[in-house]
Amino acid sequence: MSMLRLKLPTDPRWVNIVEKNIEEILTDHAWCEQKAASNAITIITINSEYPDLVTDMLALAKEEIEHFEMVHNIIKKRGLTLGRERKDEYVGELAQYMKRSNTGSRVSGFVERMLFSAMIEARSCERFKVLSENIKDEELSKFYWELMESEAGHYTTFITYARKYGHGIDVEKRWREWLEFEASIIENYGKSETIHG
Repeated sequence: MSMLRLKLPTDPRWVNIVEKNIEEILTDHAWCEQKAASNAITIITINSEYPDLVTDMLALAKEEIEHFEMVHNIIKKRGLTLGRERKDEYVGELAQYMKRSNTGSRVSGFVERMLFSAMIEARSCERFKVLSENIKDEELSKFYWELMESEAGHYTTFITYARKYGHGIDVEKRWREWLEFEASIIENYGKSETIHG
């Protein structure tokens, strides 16, 4: 997990909260995957001039929708119900920071969107690791371990594109600032049965 450089690890006791309401965590997770797919499509829509980015975002969007389907299949198999889409307060705070940090230039907007996306993938990856190592449910333990590896790859993709097309911006400095901001808000989370909650 050192590659993610997150400053505040998730308390493993969060999994105890999750285990009390598996239907809720699975519903929240499913919608996280749907939003991740939508985010990748939005990135394509506003950055269509980069063919390599478009290709990779198409692949990422497909993978996220496949993950949505995988979670939905687990929900159905267990006789549970996919609940309504939830508001993600954590992602909302990151989105506000992304907007505040954009200096108004196209390049700045691009870099901030990439780092916003990388941050969500990094924390999701870390949460999936905590789930895989601590949840008593063997099927979900294996499932979250496999997804953790995928999320790590997505994190790397977003960081790589921020560096590749962030001309004139110190992306490494901005990423350190993103990590500091995330550390300042994540301590308020980890208290509910949601992926980021």
